[in-house]
Amino acid sequence: CRSLLFIVVHCRSLLFIVVHCCSLLFIVVSVAECTVFEYPQRKTILLHISKELAVYKEVDVFVCQRTKKDKTPFDSVVKVYSVLTPVNHFLPWQNKMGGEASGTGFIIEGKKIITNAHIIANSTFVSIRKFGFPTKYTAKVKAAGHDCDLAILEVADERFWEDTDPLTFGDLPQMQDHVSVIGYPTGGDGISVTSGVVSRIEPQRYTHASTNLLAIQIDASINPGNSGGPVLKDEKVVGIAFQNLVGTEGIGFIIPVPVIQHFLQDIERHKKYTGFVYIGAQSQPMDNPQLRQFFKMKANMTGVLIANVLPCSPADGLLQKDDVLLQIEGIPIPNDGTIPFRKRERIFFDYVLVNKYLNDKLSLTIWRDGKMKEVMLNLDVFRPLIPYHTYDDNKSSYFIFAGLVFCNLTYPYLEEFGDEWYNTSPRKLSTKAQFADRLYPDEEVVILSHVLVDEVNFGYAEMANHQVLKFNGQNIKNLKHLVSLVENNKEKYCRIDLDEHGVIILETKQALESQKRICKKHQVFQVKSGNLIS
Repeated sequence: CRSLLFIVVHCRSLLFIVVHCCSLLFIVVSVAECTVFEYPQRKTILLHISKELAVYKEVDVFVCQRTKKDKTPFDSVVKVYSVLTPVNHFLPWQNKMGGEASGTGFIIEGKKIITNAHIIANSTFVSIRKFGFPTKYTAKVKAAGHDCDLAILEVADERFWEDTDPLTFGDLPQMQDHVSVIGYPTGGDGISVTSGVVSRIEPQRYTHASTNLLAIQIDASINPGNSGGPVLKDEKVVGIAFQNLVGTEGIGFIIPVPVIQHFLQDIERHKKYTGFVYIGAQSQPMDNPQLRQFFKMKANMTGVLIANVLPCSPADGLLQKDDVLLQIEGIPIPNDGTIPFRKRERIFFDYVLVNKYLNDKLSLTIWRDGKMKEVMLNLDVFRPLIPYHTYDDNKSSYFIFAGLVFCNLTYPYLEEFGDEWYNTSPRKLSTKAQFADRLYPDEEVVILSHVLVDEVNFGYAEMANHQVLKFNGQNIKNLKHLVSLVENNKEKYCRIDLDEHGVIILETKQALESQKRICKKHQVFQVKSGNLIS
């Protein structure tokens, strides 16, 4: 009996040791296989284990070495948080109620993070969080290209960059290639992976700034929050998720590598982002043989007809209406306007501009009046008469005089009238935005936005939302010009001529005396925006 009791006691002790060893092994294996805990946490756990049992010290080193080898592309993907404070374009000295937005970004060479510009547009504060880490780090926007919907973020805190590896860019994927979209879509806080197939590669409208650039269509859903995330093929970035097709399911678009590289090279060249260049000429196909015969083209000639040349564009003064564009950078242009892209793929001829930058030269061969001619353009960035956005300054320019609020006409201003602004906004302003071209470099469309009603301007409130044409007989070039004319006015009266034959008359002395009274009454702290203060 005593021997039996001795055996039982020793068996219990042996079982106790086995259980503790298994528990210890479970902790070590769990830490070794874990990819989401922060490294300092791992070290703390292993140090605690090594203090209890020194025999596991070598295992600790083995585990730490293993985790560094087990990195995945997820480790380079971050979640981007933005605090947004959009401008009130009807009352441009005020901001609207702020909000928050989130998206995705990823680490690239040079300790930079690339993401979508629409995630940080109108932002007042940006922070980011690495995959598997609880800490958020403050980030700053180094550059933003709203036309291509891309932005670069930087993090000053060196702790963020510890144990991080950049993702590398690949080439344009082929049709039917399988790709994976990584991001942080809404509906959860964790990272998400979806897969799809490349179904189309051609220029598309970038909704963020209403531009047309090369894009890749895939059949993977890109939901809010996915924006800015990398699209991978064989662990190489082949694009950045940025938008989907409204009203459909399973159709998403990604920004291809050529557009991304142009954005990055532009910043590298000019130390800031300048934008995509343009020619400034509208063309039409010449498939009809009678059209080619009329312009005396030879039988072996192909090209496109120049239908219009935009004023103040690179083509202004060098190309003419009815010129035939035969070649661009030595590449023959067929009658349909497409050039070879890849094997059995074609693309519109202005795709050549994706490799051109501000002030680069572009060679063209044209047919004019029965003769061939070489033309060299000095390329510039497109600056529309009516700006598509005001993100760059995160503000809207304005000037208040005697309660009359003047500002530039912009698309964000028209969008204040609703999603269907082209139907709900004043017809003349809507038409101006959609069809007017810039006639001289610093031209702006200045409008009387609204009237802060006071006795000095009584009766003029109905004249809001009209273009300002003249001040005391002088044509208005832009808002800064109007400010200069008003502030240097020595006449007894101020005459303001509007479109549709409207006229506003103010007595200069009364108008100036009313400024403080009106600003106090309507809680306006500054009569003009900061960019108009000399």
